[in-house]
Order: sequence, then C-alpha cells, then structure tokens
Amino acid sequence: MLSTSYRLKLEYICKCIIVGADVQLGDMIWAEKLAKVNRHAATMLRQARRKAENPDMEPGSMDDFLNQLDIGGIGNDAKGIRGFNSVDDIAEWFHQERPDDWRQRD
Repeated sequence: MLSTSYRLKLEYICKCIIVGADVQLGDMIWAEKLAKVNRHAATMLRQARRKAENPDMEPGSMDDFLNQLDIGGIGNDAKGIRGFNSVDDIAEWFHQERPDDWRQRD
C-alpha cells in the first residue's frame, strides 16, 4: 500500500506522462524504483504509458477497458511480444531450425 504522499507524487508523474509533459529525471527514477517494489505503482505507470501512447482512448472503449484491467502491452515490443506481419512470419516462427537436443534442460 502506498502512503498518501507517495501516491500523490506518483499520480502527478503519471499525469505528466499522459499529457506528454517533461518529467524530471530524479522523479522518473524514483517512480521506476517504486514500481519495482510495489505492484500498484507499477500498474499506475503502465496505465499512464498506455494512455500516453493512445491519446484518442475514449472512456468506455475497448482500449480503455483493457487499460483499466491492465491487460496488453506498451508499444510493439512490450515484454518481448511482437506481432506477425504475415502468414509467412507465423510459419517461420513455428519452423525455426533447432538442434536435436533443444528440449533437454541445461
């Protein structure tokens, strides 16, 4: 649980992220460190970044719904997940060359 002063400071930083205002480096470092140890702070930062990435997000839209549930990524490379551009990309991913012992544990 965040203290009132931490929550208010983080809310201010998140609002700056959403509107695209400059955030001081020290404040951003503080917010990232807090997000590493506090799940609620991490959720707040992710939601703010999603709103900044999609400024046309309307209340009640599917994007807003997914953002409120904290589902989905930020950007194309969120958490190493990338989309496929064609059917060939999907087929290539499933048919990658692997050594014979790729299923064995190290």
